[in-house]
Amino acid sequence: MGRLRIKVKKKDGRDRPPAQGTPPPVDPRALEKSIGEIHRLMEGKKFNSIDEANAFLQEALSPGKPLDAPPRTPLEKAQEVMYRAWDATGRKRTDLARKALGISADCADAYVLLAEETARSLEEAMGLYEQGVKAGERALGAQAFKDYEGDFWGILETRPYMPARAGLAECLWMLGRREEAIAHYTDMLRLNPNDNQGLRYLLAQHLVEEKKDEAFVKLLHQFPDEGGASWLYTRALWAFRREGEGKKANAFLREAAKVNRFVPAYLLGRKKLPDQMPAFIGWGDDSEAVEYAAEALDLWRNTEGALDWLNRTLS
Repeated sequence: MGRLRIKVKKKDGRDRPPAQGTPPPVDPRALEKSIGEIHRLMEGKKFNSIDEANAFLQEALSPGKPLDAPPRTPLEKAQEVMYRAWDATGRKRTDLARKALGISADCADAYVLLAEETARSLEEAMGLYEQGVKAGERALGAQAFKDYEGDFWGILETRPYMPARAGLAECLWMLGRREEAIAHYTDMLRLNPNDNQGLRYLLAQHLVEEKKDEAFVKLLHQFPDEGGASWLYTRALWAFRREGEGKKANAFLREAAKVNRFVPAYLLGRKKLPDQMPAFIGWGDDSEAVEYAAEALDLWRNTEGALDWLNRTLS
């Protein structure tokens, strides 16, 4: 799942429609339905070997054969409704989210969708995300946070909680409650060090902006093989903010430019950011540059001399 963006509706309650002829992308959360069905199908089964389990799955997943794994608990039934909601369009999405909450108030995904689709202010979005976090905590129970630490997101039941908490953290940051936001992002990386949500990129930018050098270096060491544009350009900016223009910062910046040559044009205003963010991000291409510039442009602008240095070094 890609990084979350807060989407607050305009006062008229309407979003800008997608470009004509462009089909809406499939929400990846809708694809988790099959995983949930397989999980229920396998639950309680005992197999003598991996081969026996695989044979059972192959038979159960035979083409044209429906999975006999209906939802049982109120939360599972609410989650089934949410799978339909993620795959729906327009008002039907929010109607289904409210229906899911009517089935189970512990359905964190429903609060996430309502925050994304209906909130008219950051405060309202934050309130919905907070409810989603509490719902996720109730659904998982306190012991799960101990048992699944380090493997959140790998456990299907944890997934609704994680976007709710990420949304809460982003709202807190945008409302100026920065220490709280950083604490949430940091703790989420403890729960899920694989960081399937890409939270490390936002956290890196926030740590640089707040001049938390020790925490930033620790984050760099936590992901030693990271080589995306966001990571490398943020690292270069961090070095410039600490030491100014010099051998280290220049080397970092040139390394970043080798990974993605499109970023400087957006940071320097030579290319305008699009009204809509790309649905998919490709490493090293223009879409990656758009995403990074949209997130980090203010950070670069607010760093005295950074854009002039960027221009000089890469000219």
